[in-house]
Amino acid sequence: MFAFIARQPILDKDQTLFAYELLFRDGANGSYPEHDPTKSELINARFNTLGIDDISGNQRAFINFLPETIINRFPQELSSDNIVVELTQNPAVNSGLMNACEFLKNSGYQIALNDNRLQSAVLAPYPYIDIVKVDIDKISIQVLEKHIPALAASGIQLVAEQVSTLDQFAMCRDLGFDYFQGYFFTQPQTKTAKALPSSKITLLELMSLSANAHFDIERVASIIERDAALSYLLLRFINNPMINKREKITSLRHALHYLGEVDVKKFIALLSLASLNDTKPVELLQVSLVRAKFCELFELHKHGKKKAMSAFIVGLFSLLDTILDGDMPSILEKLPISDDIKQALLGVEGEYTQYLVTVKAFESGLWGKIISQASNLDISQKELHSIFNDAIRWSNEMRQALSDFFPRTKPIA
Repeated sequence: MFAFIARQPILDKDQTLFAYELLFRDGANGSYPEHDPTKSELINARFNTLGIDDISGNQRAFINFLPETIINRFPQELSSDNIVVELTQNPAVNSGLMNACEFLKNSGYQIALNDNRLQSAVLAPYPYIDIVKVDIDKISIQVLEKHIPALAASGIQLVAEQVSTLDQFAMCRDLGFDYFQGYFFTQPQTKTAKALPSSKITLLELMSLSANAHFDIERVASIIERDAALSYLLLRFINNPMINKREKITSLRHALHYLGEVDVKKFIALLSLASLNDTKPVELLQVSLVRAKFCELFELHKHGKKKAMSAFIVGLFSLLDTILDGDMPSILEKLPISDDIKQALLGVEGEYTQYLVTVKAFESGLWGKIISQASNLDISQKELHSIFNDAIRWSNEMRQALSDFFPRTKPIA
């Protein structure tokens, strides 16, 4: 079990989730940490810990291992079904590592190599490697153009790391990369606001109601009743065992009254956002869910329940500009939400804004930034990491409850 862990999505050419890379704060360069039994017991006792499946949501996971861990102490409890073993050293230069890789391959593991100097382009192809990962920030475009097409043609799968813009994604895709790691998919495709179809205006209206302090449940019901697909999704969502284990919900109004105001607001916002995200990478929704729960839990910790829903909305709506391919100020004009939510979504300095800064640091595994944010926000490391871990768990539960919007990851080609 782990207390200090983060994840980064790896998407394919269609921007569908392929895997997560898991990043460990207490392992060298984010590698799998080696805890002795005493330290492991201490971590479990003091922190709200996560297992591998908790953080990856049962998706495929890339985990970086130090060579000595691979050779001497590989954790046998990790299943080859969902784990990709990631190396930072070419096994061809270490006979012990080569033998260990042979054993892992025979045990069914996929093996990836971090090759940020593109040695694989100048060395003879080496055995046991299925995937090569390349940090595009560390290699010039000229070197990439020279070597990536030949590597792609060799049959090795290629992952471009540190892809932060849509232009970089397009360049890497055209060069022959198969997979892409980074937050390029959270960038809007255009900064020009588009005219929205009436169906999406309805969804924005619902989202506004969910963020409004004066909640009119009858108005919410009348809006949802105009959209048969949304009514069906809401009933299916509420009858999911992850959400409701007590009784069968048979009508829309029964569902709304059963949940209660806070949960109605939350789930209406979730369903509306999921429906708005119909043409975008579904991982956008997953990132939004983590941010929403993180901001809500942080606000609960700091100030109690009074504005926890507002903090939730800040996190959930933080990628609206990307989902709608518009600029945030224009989008917010259509949403009659409170000024404190608007200010946070516009990046104006404030406590909600700092919540977003903190959760974004978790997204990228920026451990130094996370430590400084804990100090700035006067929260202990234990409490901060527990909040993030709870947000991850909750988002994975929502992934199951919103399974229509989260197709399974694709197999390695």
